[in-house]
Amino acid sequence: MSKYKLIMLRHGEGAWNKENRFCSWVDQKLNSDGMEEARNCGKQLKALNFEFDRVFTSVLNRSIHTAWLILEELGQEWVPVESSWRLNERHYGALIGLNREQMALNHGEEQVRLWRRSYSVTPPPIEESHPYYHEIYNDRRYKVCDVPLDQLPRSESLKDVLERLLPYWNEKIAPEVLSGKTVLISAHGNSSRALLKHLEGTSFLVNDSELEAIQAAIKKVEDQGKVKKAKK
Repeated sequence: MSKYKLIMLRHGEGAWNKENRFCSWVDQKLNSDGMEEARNCGKQLKALNFEFDRVFTSVLNRSIHTAWLILEELGQEWVPVESSWRLNERHYGALIGLNREQMALNHGEEQVRLWRRSYSVTPPPIEESHPYYHEIYNDRRYKVCDVPLDQLPRSESLKDVLERLLPYWNEKIAPEVLSGKTVLISAHGNSSRALLKHLEGTSFLVNDSELEAIQAAIKKVEDQGKVKKAKK
């Protein structure tokens, strides 16, 4: 059975990652360490002789910038890049901008764990009074996406992330992979977890500790849609 290459990675570090805050849809940029992580990832992929045909990112700067830096290291800046909100990080609703440790003190570790780790539990939704509400929903990038602005999420479970991601995977990304093209996805911790869950057909969820910033997961995608790790 023929197999195809798909590279999935999480973006490099940003300031809020370092401060352990829920970044979500706030458009945080890479910090200097994050930019260096992206360049190092590009060097590793270059050493492995990867030549990409298509690149997919979210519409968030940290995802796009990571992809650009990788392509620059590879000398493949000309490769087409397509961005979609459907690859965005999980929408954490009212938790956006908050420190995770402080949240645990205020709400208890078990509640925060449920918000972060369960598959179907949704955090409280973001409201117009939230300090980052207007920054997100007045942004032009969300006025030109494939759903009306009022239908964009105000909070998401991981199940919700997978449901909004799958149409894009099925319609845009999977056909490229299955046609034999080498594809790079530069995304986020939770959108990567959700897609891996679908592709590997697993009931368990990958922990954040297994999706360190910029960690590249080299996969072989089989015809039936399953994903297996490439042999070293």
